[in-house]
Amino acid sequence: MSGCGCGCSNSGGGPFSKGRDLVDFVFHAHGGAVRDQKIMQGPLAATCQGCNTPFLLETYLGQCPKCDGVHAVAPMSPTVDNIQFAGKEYRLPL
Repeated sequence: MSGCGCGCSNSGGGPFSKGRDLVDFVFHAHGGAVRDQKIMQGPLAATCQGCNTPFLLETYLGQCPKCDGVHAVAPMSPTVDNIQFAGKEYRLPL
């Protein structure tokens, strides 16, 4: 049973999580189908929260082109203000 309200079977954080928890949620949501989807409203002009490099977040989960910092935004609230950063040491699961 899911506690996130999005209908997925994720047992961890949900779409309102922060930081690494949101990145993990987006990575795993709906069997991984969400992470590579283009943001419906269009790319977000983001700034890496690890190295301050500007980049476009085109999908719900993306990486900084300079430092590979992992960022995500929940599909239900894809705005620049809602982009979350997993932390400098975080690496995507293989």
